[in-house]
Amino acid sequence: MAQPIVKYTLTKQGRIPEWLSSDSRAFAGEHSISGNKDGYIPRYESPQSRIMLGIAAGEPDPDGTPDDYIGKIASKSDLQAYLIGIGTIAGYKTTTLTLTGIQTAVTTGLATAWDANPYAGGLTTTTSAKRTMVGVGTTAILSGSLATKIVTNIVTMSGSSFSTVTNAISVDPASTSTITGYSTNAVTTTSGIANEGSGITTSIVTTTTTAYNYTDITTSSATSKSETTTDGVTTRTDTVVTSENTNFETSYDYAAEATRLWDIYETVNGI
Repeated sequence: MAQPIVKYTLTKQGRIPEWLSSDSRAFAGEHSISGNKDGYIPRYESPQSRIMLGIAAGEPDPDGTPDDYIGKIASKSDLQAYLIGIGTIAGYKTTTLTLTGIQTAVTTGLATAWDANPYAGGLTTTTSAKRTMVGVGTTAILSGSLATKIVTNIVTMSGSSFSTVTNAISVDPASTSTITGYSTNAVTTTSGIANEGSGITTSIVTTTTTAYNYTDITTSSATSKSETTTDGVTTRTDTVVTSENTNFETSYDYAAEATRLWDIYETVNGI
């Protein structure tokens, strides 16, 4: 019996359907996407809200199928069309991590200079010019948010006091960020009883959240150490290599992915 490519969800118990292929070459859980539309009553409730691709152990029964079976994909062209449909909604991109910069700093000096506490000089550092490389595609953009300002106002019978906490947006030194919006939320809480003791205390906490985008660039450093001893005098050299890596995005290759999955289907079915 043929083992077709199918669309399916988890069972109502949140488990993988038992009717999926047990062949070690088969696939399951591919290209998971929500089966529901924003703004509408959900068609699929949790834990069955995500639709996935897999290979079934056999053809669907024409008399009826379980509720975790969504449908069959009968041809490679249908598979590619399905991938294009969900990929367009999900914003599929191919992301490639690329080395885009490298710089070396070499620090040399006698071991006694390295070990001196406090440092008294004697070390020299030479830094190379940064070498840069160009990737293919456009630099990936990530998004984030941060509570950049929190103002607390405490109001009591005797007066009020303010305190402010600020947080700065921090991204990798090689990355650049852009503010995309602000939102403010105030929460008021009250404690105490009027006409008793110190009376009522009101706390008003106003939080400003900043949304931002930033380029997907990261830097990392690796340090190597070497020592040489001549006539009882030891010289130490530390070499620090700083690398800059950038994620680049290019168009998703739907045809190649359809071919990959269809080839697995044909292998499982001995076609």
